[in-house]
Amino acid sequence: MPKVRVLIVDDSAFMRSAIARLLETDGRFEIAGQAKDGKEALKLVAESRPDVVTMDFNMPGLDGAATTRAIMQQSPVPIVMLSAHTTEGAQETLAALAAGAVDFVAKPDGEVSVNLGTVKQELTRKLLANTGLNVRGLAPEPAALEERPSSKRARERSRALPAGRKVLAIGASTGGPAALARLLPRLLVNEHLGVVIVQHLPAGYTKALARQLAEASGFPVSEAQAGERFEPGHAYVAQGGFHLRLAAGHFAMSQEAPEHGVRPAVDPLFQSVAEQYGARTIGVLLTGMGRDGAVGMAAIKAAGGVTIAQDEASSVVYGMPKAAVQMGVVDSVAPLDRIATLVNRLLSPAT
Repeated sequence: MPKVRVLIVDDSAFMRSAIARLLETDGRFEIAGQAKDGKEALKLVAESRPDVVTMDFNMPGLDGAATTRAIMQQSPVPIVMLSAHTTEGAQETLAALAAGAVDFVAKPDGEVSVNLGTVKQELTRKLLANTGLNVRGLAPEPAALEERPSSKRARERSRALPAGRKVLAIGASTGGPAALARLLPRLLVNEHLGVVIVQHLPAGYTKALARQLAEASGFPVSEAQAGERFEPGHAYVAQGGFHLRLAAGHFAMSQEAPEHGVRPAVDPLFQSVAEQYGARTIGVLLTGMGRDGAVGMAAIKAAGGVTIAQDEASSVVYGMPKAAVQMGVVDSVAPLDRIATLVNRLLSPAT
C-alpha cells in the first residue's frame, strides 16, 4: 500500500520535527513537507499535493482557521488540527472545524508538547481515517442551482404539517461543524420552531460549538442543560459526554452506554423528539461516519414527521445519511445548501 503523504504545519520547529519523527517511525506515512506558517502551508499544499495535513492553530499571520479556509478554497485536502487542550483551544478548534477541518487531536502539553507520543495512536488513526474524504463537498453550491426532484416530496409534505409549534432535530458527525455553520444562519427559527442538535464531539467542545453557532445565527444557540425547558425560537446543542432526550417539554440527560460508539448519539434524541412532537417533527441528518441517526429518522417518519438527508456529493462522509436512505426512511435527499430552503418551506406560510 502506498504511504499516506502528510504535510505538517506548525510555527514551532520543535513541534514540526517531533510530529515528523512520530509519523516516520510508524511506517505508514511519508512527510510531504513542513510549513512554518499559513502562507507557506498554502504554497506547499498546492505544490506537494499531500493526502492529509496536520495544522497548528496559533501561528503568525494566518491562524489555523484562516489557513484552513484558504486551503479549502484553493486546494481542498483533509486537515486534522493539533490543538491546545484548553477552553480557548476548544474555541479555536471549533473555528477551524467550521472553516473546513475534518478532525482534531489535543496536544497533551499545550502548544509545544514534549509528550506527543502519548497521542500517537489517536493521531495516526485519525490521519488514516480522514485521508481521502470528500472535503470538496464543503464548497458552496451555486445559488442558482435547480431543486433536485427529491425535494418535491418535502414541498408536498409541508402542506400537511399540523399546526402548532414544531421541532427541527439535526444530527451530524465528521464535517458537521462546517455544515452546521452554513445551515443554521439560513433557517427561519422563530416562535413556531425550536431546534435541537447532536454533533459528535467530546465534553468541552459542544459549548464552544454553541457559542460559534450563536455568533453566526440570528437566534440564540446554547448548550442544552438537564431540566431546561425546550423553547421555540432557540437552538440547543447536546452536551459532549451525555445522551440528550426531550421529555414533557424539557431536556433529560444521561450517561448511559454510548450508542454507535458515541455519546451523545443522534438516535436517542431523534426517537424522543418523534415521541413528543410526532408529525410536527422535522429530522435532518448531515454528514458523518457510521449509522447513527438512521433508527431515529425511522422513528420520526413513523410518527408522521418529515425527514431530510444530506446528499453524497456535499457530504464529507456519506455514512449516516446513506444509512437512513438505505433504510427507506428519508423523504428528501438534498445538497447541504438546499436543506435550509426545504426546511423553511415546511414552515411557510402557516404554522
